[in-house]
Amino acid sequence: MEQPNLNYIDQLAGDDAPFRQKLIDTIKSELPTEIDTYKSYLSVDNYSATAGSVHKLKHKISVMGMEKSYYIAEEFEKNLKNNSLDLQADFEAILASMQNYIDGIQ
Repeated sequence: MEQPNLNYIDQLAGDDAPFRQKLIDTIKSELPTEIDTYKSYLSVDNYSATAGSVHKLKHKISVMGMEKSYYIAEEFEKNLKNNSLDLQADFEAILASMQNYIDGIQ
């Protein structure tokens, strides 16, 4: 499975360490909330709202350098719009990988 990384953030921040840390802090604070929102909508079978949550999470996936995972998320979003949960397990594995990675960053 593809692993999250900070390459894009490092590229954006360059030598600006405070800006780099601000980006990381933003992801660390927003990601758990966005995952909880996704799970909340999914738990009540609100596929349209779940698709919206997946759409927001795709941006985090992209920022964390996970190109292949981005396409999985994109397909899962389309599936949700068609009332299908195909790729749910793959998407949730991506979320777990991202959360574990972020939890390990100081």
